[in-house]
Amino acid sequence: MPLAQPATPTRLRFAVLGPLTGEAGGRPLALGPLKQRLVLAVLLSRANTAVPVDLLTDAVWPEEPPRTARKNLQVYICTLRTLLGREEGPDRLSHSAAGYLLRVAEPELDLLRFRALARAGRAAADGGALAPAARLLRQALDLWQGPPLADLRRSPAVAAEADRLEARCLGVHEDWAETELELGNAGAVAEDLAELAERHPLRERLQAARMNALHLSGRQAEALAVYDTHRQLLARELGLEPSPALTARYRELLARGRSLPTAARPDRGTGPGGSLLPADTADFTGRTDELRQLVDELGSGGGRVAVLTGPAGSGKTALAVHAGHLLADRFPDGRVLVRLRTEDGAARPLPEVLAELAALTSRPGAAPTGADRTGPGPADPTQPDTAPADTARAAALWRASLAGRRLLLVLDDAPGEAVVRELLPGFGPSAVLVTSRGQLAGLASVRRIAVPPLAPAEALDLLGRIVGTGRTGADRAAAARIAAACGLLPLAVRVAGTRLAVLRHLPLAEYAARLEDPAGALDELVAGDVTVRARLDSGWRDLTDQGRLALARLAALPLALLFTLPEAAAALGRPERLALRTLEALTDTGAVTSPTGEVTAHAALYALPRLTHLHARERAVRTAVGAPETVGAPETVGAPQTAVAAPARSPEPV
Repeated sequence: MPLAQPATPTRLRFAVLGPLTGEAGGRPLALGPLKQRLVLAVLLSRANTAVPVDLLTDAVWPEEPPRTARKNLQVYICTLRTLLGREEGPDRLSHSAAGYLLRVAEPELDLLRFRALARAGRAAADGGALAPAARLLRQALDLWQGPPLADLRRSPAVAAEADRLEARCLGVHEDWAETELELGNAGAVAEDLAELAERHPLRERLQAARMNALHLSGRQAEALAVYDTHRQLLARELGLEPSPALTARYRELLARGRSLPTAARPDRGTGPGGSLLPADTADFTGRTDELRQLVDELGSGGGRVAVLTGPAGSGKTALAVHAGHLLADRFPDGRVLVRLRTEDGAARPLPEVLAELAALTSRPGAAPTGADRTGPGPADPTQPDTAPADTARAAALWRASLAGRRLLLVLDDAPGEAVVRELLPGFGPSAVLVTSRGQLAGLASVRRIAVPPLAPAEALDLLGRIVGTGRTGADRAAAARIAAACGLLPLAVRVAGTRLAVLRHLPLAEYAARLEDPAGALDELVAGDVTVRARLDSGWRDLTDQGRLALARLAALPLALLFTLPEAAAALGRPERLALRTLEALTDTGAVTSPTGEVTAHAALYALPRLTHLHARERAVRTAVGAPETVGAPETVGAPQTAVAAPARSPEPV
């Protein structure tokens, strides 16, 4: 018997909002053996997005993949291609350096229909069309046929995807309940939420909707009991109190009779439950794929963590802030950004970060102050000798305060894993978005999203938005030269554009020539108090002495040249084995770029980003570094591991 039945592509339908099923022309499809179904489940749960090979491998072989895992995976992919059938245009199931991508149209997958209906319902509600909104949200919920991928949850990777989908369903259920309450349909909401609220007792928004529904149905005692049960559970399990908003609603119910809930729909724009993000970038350009990945990863909550990595000036913070604003409706308890470095690029002490977070969110978790401490020692919690036990307790209180809350935490410019690990929620619906020049390889169970330089067309578009499309259109060749001389980095393009916007008399061709001159390019990239050199200086300081020396030696290679491992070894004066480790360590810090696909060490082509290259040359001349024999020792090339003091804790689970 064949592994799977081929189907006519135009008549395919798949379902993941329940057991994994497929049909063609109304007839069930045989989806093959368990491992093949696991591959299909992951591809469908991330439809129209490239899925890394490592994630598929983990889904199929969670324990120890066999040596033939890659070949077996290719067999499953080949069989799935037969199942999907052939049609004109791009392959339904294609492969690239980023992984495997399954193209599915909205009518062909219940998950895509669910997302579309939910988006339409939320948009209608935001526009005041409550009745259509409630209808659309209900249609989205009706697509669910039970726990998602219920038959495949023995695989931890598939179970994680299923949990993400289920968290998204809960958010839509809460949207529907709040909309129906505003329409006056409290009785239906009270009955619908009874079982759901019992299964998710720590989900505060769900409990608030049920409490309001019971109150408006005339069941005052039951409404008050919902709050009391929730309060006792939080105190017993987490040592916390309900949020101020829910407590205020409880007091209203005690003081008032039957009335429309004053907080049926959360205020998503102001106060501690709104946005504490910087203003969005008005001329934000590009990053469509990265944004789609972020919204899909973080929008479901469920404790998801995403890490944006890329070289200095690649626009990681702007992308994180833009994504945070797009995700406003997914995080009713707020969106908060905290910077993990000072203005000069130094790592901030963990107690100082904890104190800021506690102040911003008005929740427990503040670092101890002098008034809270006993015994000798400094009262300033930002000093290095703050008691480790006090810091560990403050970090634990912060993590506990996130339980049951749906908050987006943006940790900007992380210098290392230690401080990030202390701030991640242990469980609950909150999500975390981290930006870092390095890969933060010590963090497990996170989604890493690379933020490369812009595409040439995107960089040109950004420049045009700043200086005016008429000016760039009049000399597109010079504008393209400016973007290329900026290394296609958003920060550099923005600084160059701002400079040109001020110097209206300066011809684009003349400014392009200035930027193309290696000796003066960094001097030209200054606009007011914003300089590209300052950002590059911070990355340079992150490296150890040996890392800086290795980068300076690589900078002696020709500008804009892709180089191989043997060429790097010659420049470093080290054997290829040690040179490879040096390149990998510099890649981890963002100083060197490497291929995105899988290639052998000798086939790989490496590069220094143009501005990093120029800066390393400049620093090498300024510091006149020597050449000790320990150049390129892999354990000493990357950023120092003691940059941020964090209390010891057990290794995080993998």
